[in-house]
Amino acid sequence: MSAYSFFAKYYDELTQNVEYTQRADYFSALLLSCGVEGGTVLDLACGTGSLSIELAKYGYDIIGVDASEDMLCQAQNKAFENGVRAMFLCQTMQELDLYGTVDAAVCSLDSINHLIDEEDVCQTFERLKLFVAPNGVLIFDVNTVYKHEKVLGDNTFVYEYPDVFCVWQNSFSEEDSIVDITLDFFEEKSGFYKRHTESFSERAYDIDFLKVVLDKAGFDVENVFDDMTREPLKEDSQRAVIVARRR
Repeated sequence: MSAYSFFAKYYDELTQNVEYTQRADYFSALLLSCGVEGGTVLDLACGTGSLSIELAKYGYDIIGVDASEDMLCQAQNKAFENGVRAMFLCQTMQELDLYGTVDAAVCSLDSINHLIDEEDVCQTFERLKLFVAPNGVLIFDVNTVYKHEKVLGDNTFVYEYPDVFCVWQNSFSEEDSIVDITLDFFEEKSGFYKRHTESFSERAYDIDFLKVVLDKAGFDVENVFDDMTREPLKEDSQRAVIVARRR
């Protein structure tokens, strides 16, 4: 069974608060401000493709990459339903392998945080260096250390929907800012509930560390913003958006 196999089924329902249309507006505006007015855009760790589809509506040629076959099945179906053309590839971030270069790459919703080994982060940016064209743009967001400590922490969250009940349990390690996450899904069928469990971890990285890794990979950081704004980070910012350019 592939990663996020059951999570993929309810991912869109559990992330209704993301507002992908507004997030695509934000990313598209950032791309435009960086001189990317069209061309090919990579959506790295695209999940079920919601952002890919919204970006495609702006006229970008979209390549969506994700490590989960189940997520990509949802993405492909969603693209067909929306009349959107996009290419979807099943690859891990650190093993990215495209057919050519892209004009820009985006990576949203703390996907980089899912790489809990520093070497995997380094390798991901090295792979991006190979496939983002010189002078091309990389925009990605990450959860902050503040969010991992103060928001996710050791907390438990409960989500209840008509067809599924989800319990989200966190275990936080202060030593390395890693949050171990366990999702228990209770799916009702014929009056009985069947439990499905999926687990993964996220690590919060210091912004200075990410700047160093990007520099080594050949990217110059042009801006760091608070999420969905053009404002600088605050002490209590939960997500940082990093805009970098390939040298």
